[in-house]
Amino acid sequence: MQVKVNGEMLTCTQGASLEALIAQLELEGKVMAAAVNMQVIKQAQWGEYTIAEGDTVELLDFVGGG
Repeated sequence: MQVKVNGEMLTCTQGASLEALIAQLELEGKVMAAAVNMQVIKQAQWGEYTIAEGDTVELLDFVGGG
């Protein structure tokens, strides 16, 4: 199925969880926050949250600076 991740169309497995998508992208431990269709998904729910065809996913990493 096709989903948009950080502005780019990607293919992922039908019924994949948000956690599985993050693993597919090799971003484990790097993603600090995730939103699907503008709804923030708590990290504790990433394994249970199922991505659907056409979803827009934003994966965020916080960077400190000065």
